[in-house]
Amino acid sequence: MTAKPTQNPDQEEETPVAKSAEDRKAANALAHLDARDESSAASNVDQDAVSAAMKTLGGGAAGAGGAGAKGLPVRNKNVKVDQADVALLVEELDLPKAKAVDLLKAHEGDAVAAMKAYVQIRV
Repeated sequence: MTAKPTQNPDQEEETPVAKSAEDRKAANALAHLDARDESSAASNVDQDAVSAAMKTLGGGAAGAGGAGAKGLPVRNKNVKVDQADVALLVEELDLPKAKAVDLLKAHEGDAVAAMKAYVQIRV
């Protein structure tokens, strides 16, 4: 009879090696989040590790073309906004100028769409 090798419960199981570089980075970030020693407990959590772990949990689509925090589309920075439209939104919706510009840029400069979206958010 041969004795079966017993696994020490203190030893962690070996995880499979990630195939892509992005997967390895995410696994490394998650491993750093789980590490608990005196030096890491006293310091702040590494923001890069947190963001990498959050992207991994979200399937990698957290920052790619989704909706903004208030349900607005992601802002396109190359949109030119007509100042008359900005004045219209400031006057009619009682918005600050910067907020009106952001709202118009989020709706590709379309004042009607921006106003409809603003009203739908408020209702």
